Amino acid sequence: MSAIPLAFSLAIIAGGQSRRMGRDKAFVDIGGKALIEHVIERGADLGQTETILIANKPADYKHLRLPMYCDALPDKGSLGGIYTALIEAASEYVLVLACDMPFINRELLRFMIAQIDADIDIIVPRVDGYPQALHAIYSKTCIAPIRAQLAANRLKIIRFYDKMRLRYLDEAEYAEFDPAGRSFANLNTPEELEAARLLFQAP
Repeated sequence: MSAIPLAFSLAIIAGGQSRRMGRDKAFVDIGGKALIEHVIERGADLGQTETILIANKPADYKHLRLPMYCDALPDKGSLGGIYTALIEAASEYVLVLACDMPFINRELLRFMIAQIDADIDIIVPRVDGYPQALHAIYSKTCIAPIRAQLAANRLKIIRFYDKMRLRYLDEAEYAEFDPAGRSFANLNTPEELEAARLLFQAP
């Protein structure tokens, strides 16, 4: 790792369609506040140079008072959101978080940030061997490979990973901060939302 911490931006991806939720999941109430507000709070004051929002309905998110960018390439899913974050971010590295993860763990984020290194393109946790691509740090070196993948309309995020230098974080490393792995839980359905609300109410 670099002796000198490398600058990074935080980008929150909020451009999804929320079809399974039936409404914009960024604004569903959980624990008395909008889901996206939990993500913003848990991502605050981590040392980032900026926090930006990738959202295709800027008027809906204006009250959050964050710099906003619409997808540079429309209708390209989450991969398009990551691409937009990378081309718009002021820093070489971008911590990307989805807007629908209510249990993000700040200490785990700090641990990930500490892994930033000029010789690494992507820092990403894995659950059961599967990368959590919307809870990851990307370098701008990813821009060209992502652009090529988008041009081919291959929208599965991790398909370009084999071209990059990766730092995977597996359970043994992140268990110290998040033994249950709840950081990576994202809410797509009303049922998942209700389960998350119950967890928020638990002691």
